Amino acid sequence: MYTMPPKKGTNQPKAESKVITDSHTQLDVKNESNGTSQAGHKRKKSAADDEPQKAARRSERGVTKSQPSQHQLLNFMLSETCEDLCRPEDEITCHEDTRDIRTYSASALNPFEELLSAIILSRPISHRLGLRTISTILNAPYHFNSARAVRDAGREKHLQAVWDARTQHKDKTAEQIGLFADVVLEKFTSSDDEEGTRLNEVREVCDRDVEKEREFLRSHVKGLGETGLDIFFRRVQWLWTAGFPFVDDRTARGLGKLGLPDDGQELWKAVQEHWGELETRHLAGEDEDVRKRRAFVVVLERATGADLEGKADALVRKAAAV
Repeated sequence: MYTMPPKKGTNQPKAESKVITDSHTQLDVKNESNGTSQAGHKRKKSAADDEPQKAARRSERGVTKSQPSQHQLLNFMLSETCEDLCRPEDEITCHEDTRDIRTYSASALNPFEELLSAIILSRPISHRLGLRTISTILNAPYHFNSARAVRDAGREKHLQAVWDARTQHKDKTAEQIGLFADVVLEKFTSSDDEEGTRLNEVREVCDRDVEKEREFLRSHVKGLGETGLDIFFRRVQWLWTAGFPFVDDRTARGLGKLGLPDDGQELWKAVQEHWGELETRHLAGEDEDVRKRRAFVVVLERATGADLEGKADALVRKAAAV
């Protein structure tokens, strides 16, 4: 169970759970403000782009000392060292105290977990509370890692989980979790996925057409809007490849602050160009093509996380120092 450090004078039980990180995850692979959902969205030029920049001392390769090369930046963003710049302080503290937990920021999740997380992050709560809720329900004692597990847990346990997460709108969130699991088992699950983790029926019904998939999910999942759909398709695209490479507007802003391409195709081209020099052995994926797509998604998540935490500049400085 993922919780913030206890207040003084209280006893907080230590979470017991099993970590599943990129390097240990194997998934079935075939083949946070609103924004327009378009792959390859380009960031609009702002007034800040026209402001003159102070001259910085140049390195031998022509890269400024304060600005990393594209290779340095990508390599640092894919490293575990970068994680703490892209997530809330309470998640960092909890992870230091209890290493064996799964977090939204650092773990490779299955499609069910991704969609459940997107629903929670779509609620009118802070990003920090959203991440805390996700980590609470994915870990012990709840392990809401499949639709079957959520349904078997029952309403009382759903409610206890959100109370333990100390999130807002507890009754509504607990109800939404239960309803979502029911929909997955009834509408999204194929005969070879009795636990309801892969959601393959969505892809089959929609002929792996992204726009049809978005509309299908929107019409069947209560509370899932454009923001939640963008989050889900951004993170699941290394497994659901029909819309790859996709960059939503929110993530494009984060990429722009780091000096990376905010166009999906251009960023994908950069990942491929530097692939042979990137440290990627720890990433999830059964083969190199899958790991490349996973790397693309990790870069998107780190860019968004660093922006949300106000640490984009710190990320750039640390990447330049590596």
